[in-house]
Amino acid sequence: MQRHIDKFMNYLKIEKNASKHTIINYGIDLGSFSVFLGKADVADIDHLSLRRFLAEMRSRDYSKRTIARKLASLRSFFKFLYREGLIKANPVTAISTPKFEKSLPVFLDEAKVARLIQSPSDADETGLRDRAVMETLYSCGIRVGELVGLDSDDVDFISGVLKVLGKGHKERIVPIGEPALEAIRKYIDKRDKSRIMDKDAVFLNKSGRRLTDRSVRRIIDKYMRVCSIAEHISPHSLRHSFATHLLDRGADLRSVQELLGHMNLSTTQIYTHVTLDRLKSVYDKAHPRA
Repeated sequence: MQRHIDKFMNYLKIEKNASKHTIINYGIDLGSFSVFLGKADVADIDHLSLRRFLAEMRSRDYSKRTIARKLASLRSFFKFLYREGLIKANPVTAISTPKFEKSLPVFLDEAKVARLIQSPSDADETGLRDRAVMETLYSCGIRVGELVGLDSDDVDFISGVLKVLGKGHKERIVPIGEPALEAIRKYIDKRDKSRIMDKDAVFLNKSGRRLTDRSVRRIIDKYMRVCSIAEHISPHSLRHSFATHLLDRGADLRSVQELLGHMNLSTTQIYTHVTLDRLKSVYDKAHPRA
């Protein structure tokens, strides 16, 4: 089993160019399946083996979302084995994915976003950095991993765009607003050049190295407390707010999909559930008996 898992993981890294997080999660999911099987040969695995594995997870009170993720990992794994001729039949085709309710994205209204972004002090480098981080997340709707991966060459101050390296190492160009560009300019000008360790990175920590995902989360948490905003949000919530506010102001779904870097329109469609106010406004203006 492990030999086949190793082949699959190499395929993800080399051919699929999968993200680090994807590779880690697939490794965890396939590892737990391998432990469950014990010394069983991969050729002997059938849909009953998979059903027993799913039943084991349910008995341990795994959430439907976790079970669905593990099943997705197994689906990709066995599809690869079948395509490579390593198994004669794909056992996952007989298994259906458990259905679960999609949770609506958590977002802030426009007034709270403005309050959050304007809360850092502009008197020191840290405050300027934090302001630039939040301005950029909200202005571009990029993921936190995309933000911390930004290099100086990725910011085009003249054209007003960023070059972003997204999931699957796919590059895309996204527009960035003038307030965010100005915040980045001020931060870069204020940086202590003598202690910069990573000369390419846009956003740095106190040691002069590239900022991490976890550091960005701490930044957001800090200013949520400063602003006394009750909602429990993450840095990703600024991405949700970006998409929701665009749709509320009339942007079309396809454009928002491109800006977010979603492969499928269905991923973006979840935001249509949180734009009811705009739909009601359109209805009130357009319907003769509204």
